[in-house]
Amino acid sequence: MKFQLEPVDHEKITDLCGPTNSILKQIEDELDIKILNRGPSFKINGDSSNAQIAKDIILRIYQDLDESKQITSEEVHLYLRKGMNDLKNITKETSSRQVIKTPNLIVSANVGSQENYVDTIKKKVLTFGIGPAGTGKTFLAVALAVEQFSKGEVEKILLVRPAVEAGEKLGFLPGDLSQKVDPYLRPLYDALYQMIGFKETNQLIERNIIEVVPLAFMRGRTLNNSFIILDESQNATVEQMKMFLTRFGFGSKVVVTGDITQIDLPRNTPSGLVNSLEVLRKIEDIGIVEFDTKDVVRHGLVQKIVEAYAKFLT
Repeated sequence: MKFQLEPVDHEKITDLCGPTNSILKQIEDELDIKILNRGPSFKINGDSSNAQIAKDIILRIYQDLDESKQITSEEVHLYLRKGMNDLKNITKETSSRQVIKTPNLIVSANVGSQENYVDTIKKKVLTFGIGPAGTGKTFLAVALAVEQFSKGEVEKILLVRPAVEAGEKLGFLPGDLSQKVDPYLRPLYDALYQMIGFKETNQLIERNIIEVVPLAFMRGRTLNNSFIILDESQNATVEQMKMFLTRFGFGSKVVVTGDITQIDLPRNTPSGLVNSLEVLRKIEDIGIVEFDTKDVVRHGLVQKIVEAYAKFLT
């Protein structure tokens, strides 16, 4: 397959190929093809379907470079996932892409599980997003929370996590309780910084408009007009999950994310997420979206690692 980039912009072509052709090599490795180029002229050898995906991705990246002069490997992986999803759905009617607009970032959900997830959150008061790491469950939920807050649809954002991770004990960490739980909440801070900005996020946190809190701090509260996200919910106990799911009031939106294959609770302690899915699955007003390994949007190797563990544990 041969094609040419138009209009010719040698600086953009250099950015497209990446340092030492790293971007082209990533596309080659993911699709098992060979890309040859000389300036704006490209030739792709390999499976015709994969070659078409590669061509579409190269053209999309080249077009998108009008707005940004940088392309990361993570973004290339997203282009690849979308390209493969588009091929799978080429004979099907697909809904329009779900686009989430935050002050500093526009987030596009991939066709398939991510799009269904975003649509479900918009329609339901309570949504469960279940699946492996790297599928965008938390990031998309935070993006929707920021978007709804920016539009004035909610007055407050709460990002909640159980302070139980990989068998570590909070008592052995230095500092007071706030400092002890901060590392467990860091991924949520990072998402906010990308979408709102470092200074603006900290100002909203200081005013308690955004709260990033450990799950235990939710007891006794009732929250109206809030967007509430419980992340890593597989590490909540049954009692904690019941407590959390009875905290929200009128005008609130709740998203619960988790991966039931990565439970870090003490042995013989049932997971509140697993229990709640059994108890609540038949309630029509609750949305449950399940992701699998094909939805992983991190480095391609992460997807292979998740699949390998899934096969080993079954």
